[in-house]
Amino acid sequence: QVQLVESGGGLVQPGGSLRLSCLASGSIVSINAMGWYRQAPGKERELVATITRGGSTTYRDSVKGRFTISRDNAKNTMYLQMNSLKPEDTAVYYCNGDFLYYSGTWRTSGNFWGQGTQVTVSS
Repeated sequence: QVQLVESGGGLVQPGGSLRLSCLASGSIVSINAMGWYRQAPGKERELVATITRGGSTTYRDSVKGRFTISRDNAKNTMYLQMNSLKPEDTAVYYCNGDFLYYSGTWRTSGNFWGQGTQVTVSS
């Protein structure tokens, strides 16, 4: 199986920065597309940014120019650099990825989620 663990969340003032990390572990063969999602209280989970294995990225309009998604394939780690944070960025941030992995002796594919990390932007 595959495990995803996010870290780097916390409380920051408006205009501040945070860097989230997502470490993947387990019987991983390869990692394809990955992404960051967020969910604010009382709202639906929404896609924040995606990155392909080759490094192509997409962003939701509200974070363009402020957030940067990146990955280190050698370390099975994905990052989200968040600058110029706003109160409306407050949410639990989740990482997600499409994996090729071993289940026993079988090679199979699947999609996995992390447990989430809280980001709070407040003065």
